[in-house]
Amino acid sequence: MTTGLLMPKATAVWLVENTSLTFDQIADFCNLHPLEVKGIADGEVATGIKGADPVNMGQLTREEIERAQNDPAHKLRLAPPKVKIPEMKRSKRGPRYTPVSRRQDRPNAILWLLRSHPELKDAQIMRLVGTTKTTIQQIRDRTHWNSSQLQPLDPVTLGLCSQIDLDLEVKRSAKDRPAVAPAPADDTLLPTDLSLAPQPAAEEPFSAESAFGESGGGQEREREEERFDADSVFAKLKGLKREGGEEDEDGESSR
Repeated sequence: MTTGLLMPKATAVWLVENTSLTFDQIADFCNLHPLEVKGIADGEVATGIKGADPVNMGQLTREEIERAQNDPAHKLRLAPPKVKIPEMKRSKRGPRYTPVSRRQDRPNAILWLLRSHPELKDAQIMRLVGTTKTTIQQIRDRTHWNSSQLQPLDPVTLGLCSQIDLDLEVKRSAKDRPAVAPAPADDTLLPTDLSLAPQPAAEEPFSAESAFGESGGGQEREREEERFDADSVFAKLKGLKREGGEEDEDGESSR
């Protein structure tokens, strides 16, 4: 099955109308199905297509057509091209071309890239904006002649590069960065069952009962109550008043 044929259906229409080639030969040369070629011959397929002469287009020769007509098993072959187009040599991709009207915006774009994406290398910034390594270093060190007037501006908004190119360079720089160590297991969040579970009751602070036992704590408590019993204190005060009153009566009687 041949490839590289121009206008295969139009060529098939011309071969059906002007040659005695079989449907299989035409289908193989034009990269079509034999039933489709039969439909062209019956007028059911490609009714509005005008036939294209492959001989005038330089894709087939008269000798090749005659040879195929004499031998039904012969397959048509494309004629070699008369004009050879040299292949373009692929050169290394250099800095991006920046229009003259937008070259004044490059320092602002470089400053934005240095601040927003410090992981980008100088070569990547050069590909994105189309600048030089010297200019990048001057803007980084603030030794640029217009550093006091520079403002960080997105190069995509300025039209210096596309968002796809910027994302591609950021992804490339992310691959070169060292992998971040995973966080320890203790810092992860607790499951819902554990976080919503009731918390256990807090332990009672250290007390005398826990240190000396219940009996020792009871005795200490009773002693404190005896020391600070209000009734016993007032009873003693009343007793002192009575004794003082009796002495006064005796003193008056003796007088």
